[in-house]
Amino acid sequence: QVQLVESGGGSAQAGGSLRLSCAISGYTFSGYCMGWFRQAPGKAREGVASINTGTGSPNYADSVKGRFTITQDSARNTVYLEMNSLHPEDTALYYCARARFIFRTPGSCSLSEPPYYFWGQGTQVTVSS
Repeated sequence: QVQLVESGGGSAQAGGSLRLSCAISGYTFSGYCMGWFRQAPGKAREGVASINTGTGSPNYADSVKGRFTITQDSARNTVYLEMNSLHPEDTALYYCARARFIFRTPGSCSLSEPPYYFWGQGTQVTVSS
């Protein structure tokens, strides 16, 4: 059974930084798309970053490009989201997710909810001005 556990959320001042971790157990993530999503109160969940774990190729939403970095540690079966220059509008519950099927192309992974199938419980990020 695939399980994803996020950690690293918390509070930060605007302009500050946080690093989120997503530990995967029960199955490797190698070869799958992994994504970070967020949901602010009253808003739909949105994709912020994804990574093709076969190639390491990242993909970012425009709202976080240049501020957030997604990386992977295959030895630890963990994906990270480094968040810098945080804005109050980055406040949200952050989720990591793994796609259901192996991604067999060198392209970028989607920032939309399909094809993600396995989800963590989320970690809260609160940014104050």
